[in-house]
Amino acid sequence: MITFLLLLLHLTATCLVVLRIMLRDDITPITRVAWVLLLLLLPVTGLLVYFFFGEVRLSKRFLERHRQAHKKIERPKDLPGRQELGTAFAYATSINGFCALPGNRAELMSGGDEARQRLISDIDGARDHIHILYYIWLCDHTGVSTAQAIIRAARRGVRCRIMADALGSRAFIRSEHWQAMREAGAEVVEALPLPTASTLLTANRLDLRNHRKITIIDTRTCYCGSQNCADAAFLPKARFAPWVDIMLRFEGPVVGQMQALFAEGWFTERPNAAADLPAFEGNLEGGFFAQVVGTGPTVEHGTTAQLFSKLISQAREELIISTPYFVPDETVTSALCGAAASGVAVTVVLPRRNDSRFVALASRSHYKRLLAAGARIYEFEGGLLHAKTLTIDGQITFLGSSNMDVRSFDLNFENDVLVRDPLTTGQVRQRQMAYIAESVVVEEASVRAWSRPRRIIQNACATMSPIL
Repeated sequence: MITFLLLLLHLTATCLVVLRIMLRDDITPITRVAWVLLLLLLPVTGLLVYFFFGEVRLSKRFLERHRQAHKKIERPKDLPGRQELGTAFAYATSINGFCALPGNRAELMSGGDEARQRLISDIDGARDHIHILYYIWLCDHTGVSTAQAIIRAARRGVRCRIMADALGSRAFIRSEHWQAMREAGAEVVEALPLPTASTLLTANRLDLRNHRKITIIDTRTCYCGSQNCADAAFLPKARFAPWVDIMLRFEGPVVGQMQALFAEGWFTERPNAAADLPAFEGNLEGGFFAQVVGTGPTVEHGTTAQLFSKLISQAREELIISTPYFVPDETVTSALCGAAASGVAVTVVLPRRNDSRFVALASRSHYKRLLAAGARIYEFEGGLLHAKTLTIDGQITFLGSSNMDVRSFDLNFENDVLVRDPLTTGQVRQRQMAYIAESVVVEEASVRAWSRPRRIIQNACATMSPIL
């Protein structure tokens, strides 16, 4: 009797969850199929996984804080004459209200060591404020030296507002260095704090993380790119090292937009904080057009995938992409194949060895279709290629924290910069060429020769990727 009741309860719960999945308008048909498959293959576990990870769940308290924070942030009004920048820039403006503004400059860092040295030098030269947010902050040379620079700045009276993701930086937040920054006078905040046992059911979905990497000095300089506050050796996953990142140092109005994005996160975590974050005024003569793009689970579902598709469709001659985690949805995959089939020289550079076995398998499930459309795929052998870059026709660059996977598309808070400048794009493209020089080309014949079991595993991972 008890067995029958438990079976009946399980079937009822499963039917209700399936109905819930079918009623959702914010997911694609393939995602619905993936969830139903999971429920059938893992009857009890599938229900638990859906309960905790099936929907982009944000607590009412968090959403209200975010709405209030959004209201506090002033965004510069758009200026006329933006049509020549293309539809991708217009669509990016619709996401946050940040428009493309002229008068920006950028400097490409030669590597992780220079990025750390320049960042610390800028922190040591700060006069008014320092604002920092990282997804991963490690207790290694980069992490500790950055913390020490912040301590020096705080002690000389610079206002330091510091955030780190509660999960990605959990070890550093528990360390003496975090406490030392607080004792020196820096304001330190955990982004997206982890729930307790009593708040687990009402808190934000556990794996919704703040993946942003933001550093702002006196609202005159900011850094944007893929590098966390960590050494290239990346001790938690040292066997995949070095982690190869890319960072740009910006000056101009784009710094003010990055400041606004940081402020939105700051006021969400500290709703009672004074709204006194300085804004950028003016621009640099002769600078290029650029705008900040901030995405996450608080924007409309599918926004990031649509932005990538807009960027891809804007290419006329060449499109080069590097990303560590390549698990695109159908929208982006179709855009890439369409661009390649129409004659655009599409190149995708991915790491040969990925720290996620699942992602590596799912990524390779897309190879045959992309190669058949005419795209070129390279696998980087010089470490884990962590740089997230996209260049278009030698004119446009999209760069920052966003990967081309479901997590970046809909689950993580991300920050990127969209640039229209042949000089900056040329420098980023040259870096992409350096990645290709350390890569092996993926031949279509070798992909066709993959065994059936291998293809089944890869396609199975790709099928389940929308829900993981």
